[in-house]
Amino acid sequence: MKGYVAQRRDRFYAVIYEGRDPITGKDVRRWHPAGTDRAKAEKLAKQLATAENKRLDAVRSLTFGAYLTSQWLPAKKLHLATSTYRGYERNVQRHILPVLGRTSIRRLRYQQIEALYDLLLHPETGRGLSPKTVYEIHLVIRGALTDAHRRGLVTRNVALVAHAPKQRSLQRIEGMSLTDEELRRLLRTAAGHRFFPIYWLTAMTGMRRNEVLGLKWGDLDVKKQRLHLNRGLVAVGYEVHQTRGKTKTARRAIELDETTIAVLEGWRAYQAAEFAAVGIDAGDGWLFTDGDGQPVHPHAVYEAFRRIAHNAGIPTMRFHDLRHTHGSLLIAAGVPVKVVSERLGHAHIAHTLQTYQHVLPGMQADAARTAERLANPRPTTTAKGTKQAKKTPVERRGNSRRKAA
Repeated sequence: MKGYVAQRRDRFYAVIYEGRDPITGKDVRRWHPAGTDRAKAEKLAKQLATAENKRLDAVRSLTFGAYLTSQWLPAKKLHLATSTYRGYERNVQRHILPVLGRTSIRRLRYQQIEALYDLLLHPETGRGLSPKTVYEIHLVIRGALTDAHRRGLVTRNVALVAHAPKQRSLQRIEGMSLTDEELRRLLRTAAGHRFFPIYWLTAMTGMRRNEVLGLKWGDLDVKKQRLHLNRGLVAVGYEVHQTRGKTKTARRAIELDETTIAVLEGWRAYQAAEFAAVGIDAGDGWLFTDGDGQPVHPHAVYEAFRRIAHNAGIPTMRFHDLRHTHGSLLIAAGVPVKVVSERLGHAHIAHTLQTYQHVLPGMQADAARTAERLANPRPTTTAKGTKQAKKTPVERRGNSRRKAA
């Protein structure tokens, strides 16, 4: 790598030739302003060329695997949630390093990246990864090379050229929604279990599992019947970590009903008696604790829930489906989607509409009948006489607002 001096009008520039772009094949040169003195410009060009040669010597021997494990992942650990970081680390160790780990980062080509994706989707033996997982691996590679380009280790992010599984082909897990009768049966079966308050609170608020387990007694405002969500608890491996929430709107307040307040007050009394009997210090004041006074482990909540759902005769469902049930029942009952979105802590109302679109067709039918009756309110005649047609939830809400006014 050599530098030279170029002049434009009355000013000199130290120019460093950095070789050819591996994608476009064009020469890459960087221009550094050096003032009006040619001697100083020549000196700067020599210094920059020497520094660039030293950097290139180190980069030439740097493999993509070494960069990921020694530079990129440690930097990501500083600001990523623990669960997200572990996911990155797992994808790097299991899927990227065995194929691309020994390739020089400067010699990495998009064809090699595409070959990795194809291998992961269609291995010679065994079952391939899902498109969603391969796309997540693509995001890791793309993000790592973006940082490498920013640091000057590569001249181009070749992952931007590589074709990855398209987002629209990713499989979406369909949520299961219980009917109101199934939900009552499930909660009756859970009654008496230590985790009953957890299941009740989740069903009545639609909170995520990590949000429920991250609650402290200080987050509950009994007077205003409100919960303030400030943190969450997640299990990474089997180790429990605190998190600040999945989305920007995860930190929110949720209104509670009187029955839910009564359930929580009953649990508070039981917890206090238990602590007093065995001499446990309340510590940080976690709202839900195990027999040792520690926060309830997320895995324990799920395993107990799975058994309770089975005993209640409920089809196989996830604990997260309690949240899905809460949203579905509220929307079906006519609660505005915006209110449901805020209650669930969704980042955008569009996500709420997409998630609960299976509920909307029935509401559209109600809206169509309401529009018809508003334009032509004809009574429906039955064998016993004349009777007005049954009002839809939209009409009932309209009448209640008029009465209140």
